[in-house]
Amino acid sequence: MNILGLSVNKNAQKLVDRAIEDKENLCVQIEKGPLGCTIIDAGVKARGGYAAGKLVTEICLGGYGTASTISMQYDQLTLPSIFVETDFPAIATLGSQFAGWKIEASNYFAMGSGPARALPKKPKEIYEQIQYEDHHDTAVIVLEAESYPTEEAVKTISDECKISPRNLYAVVAPTSSVVGSIQISGRIVETGIHRLSQVGLDPKLITHGCGYAPIPPIHPKAALAMGRTNDALYYGGVTFYTVNLESDNQLRDIVSKAPSSCASAYGKPFYEILKEAKFDFYQIDPNIFAPAVIVANNARTGTTIRSGKIDAKALKFMMGITET
Repeated sequence: MNILGLSVNKNAQKLVDRAIEDKENLCVQIEKGPLGCTIIDAGVKARGGYAAGKLVTEICLGGYGTASTISMQYDQLTLPSIFVETDFPAIATLGSQFAGWKIEASNYFAMGSGPARALPKKPKEIYEQIQYEDHHDTAVIVLEAESYPTEEAVKTISDECKISPRNLYAVVAPTSSVVGSIQISGRIVETGIHRLSQVGLDPKLITHGCGYAPIPPIHPKAALAMGRTNDALYYGGVTFYTVNLESDNQLRDIVSKAPSSCASAYGKPFYEILKEAKFDFYQIDPNIFAPAVIVANNARTGTTIRSGKIDAKALKFMMGITET
């Protein structure tokens, strides 16, 4: 079902075309990949940067959200941050941006996010929950990986999307790159919506969403970079949602359970949490996958409810920031 008639792949294609046309200014590299697919390199060989990071974040959102870089104060700590807003929260975040597709092939692994997920519905239960599907003859996927997809990986993605590999556009950025750091922090609104849906809020009742999170300093080791990017969300991410719910009491109960501080693992660096779980995301307490602060405004009643806290001290330590 697609009540609004929105196509995340069609809409994101406009942004991909912009990246190809403006590749020099965005510091990205365009290459023909296996089986004739198009690779938009935003950090493997290419330098990437803030402009590319914002654009890749918007591509992840299927073009139904905007991103901007700002400077934010976290207590006494000032950090570059990304601000994201969307008027189509369920579709842009859960239906597109959510990193819900594990791309596994011989000698290749990547976390897949972005519009292409909507074609094979990865994972199916999310698309059933938000009642969304997409049909398009091109697919745009964002790969969090340190290398370009192999021929087998391209074939797997194309076959699942039921498109020709020549119509596949793969944006690739490692976690340990400027673009990787920006686009993961740019998942702040999605992280909150996913968490709210887990604790009982129908994401279709969220009409608008915005939020910001710090952009962490780069670390050359992928696992440590992943730790920093997740810590940015859990200890510094702030979200604001407009919802339509009959009961303020129900909303209060949901929001109170949603922030990252509700997790038993809260307070630990995410890298340590990941290491204890033997680098298996599915063994981690899911409560930690949440913003530091969640604010929800009930448009039906005018009530606004806030829960959670920013931990600037933890941010400073986990980002590896030292004073001279």
